Amino acid sequence: NLPKPLSHLQWNPCKAGPHMLILRKSEDRGWADHGWLQSHHSFSFAGYHDPAHMGWGNLRVINEDRIAPGTGFGTHGHQDMEIISYVLSGELAHQDSMGNVKAIPPGDIQRMSAGTGVRHSEFNHAPQQQTHFLQIWILPDRVGVTPSYEQKTVPTESKRGKLTLVAGPESQAHAVKIHADAHVFAGLFDGDESFHQPLNSHRKQYLHLINGALTANGQSLNAGDALLITDETELHLGHARQAEVLLFDLAA
Repeated sequence: NLPKPLSHLQWNPCKAGPHMLILRKSEDRGWADHGWLQSHHSFSFAGYHDPAHMGWGNLRVINEDRIAPGTGFGTHGHQDMEIISYVLSGELAHQDSMGNVKAIPPGDIQRMSAGTGVRHSEFNHAPQQQTHFLQIWILPDRVGVTPSYEQKTVPTESKRGKLTLVAGPESQAHAVKIHADAHVFAGLFDGDESFHQPLNSHRKQYLHLINGALTANGQSLNAGDALLITDETELHLGHARQAEVLLFDLAA
């Protein structure tokens, strides 16, 4: 059976004091093995429940999923959630009740606004290749929007040595539009590449290291680690080794 998603009403973000960086190690995430699906959960989801990790700001879900060849998520429904897919390797086949039939390759970002309700399926049709992707849920800034779909290619060079916007309240060149008070940035860093990003100290940020290793504000991160950020005015990334990161700027 498919994992049952939690209702968005079951959201209770963990708290942090002023000027705090909370390191969340990869091995401390939830873990589910469904045979055809291997999944790490950054926040409580389905059978993994941790009251200390129910979300961060309006970020509700980051699942790192690996789908076995020839398998996938059968048709199921969502409502009032902004859902982002970020494919790392392999390819994800998407089909939904809005009539979209799409292939999502690595380098693309896909957004589905569930709004008043949508049904979809996600499959790995490759006979010999695993699909590795991040499934991200962000709480919308309003309920009952008309369901919609958007997909864009984010060129590698636009992420090289910097953070580039890939999702936000307004659609941009390489960024999909989400109905949420949140911005999502992606970056690729290696060797002596470093980057400074100003932060709004009145908001929350969440840095998720997808691959490789780097330091963020003096904290060493490895693949799967995350940094929960409160009341900071800047983010400094450096000492990277084949690192791929996502930064979420979120409503507090």
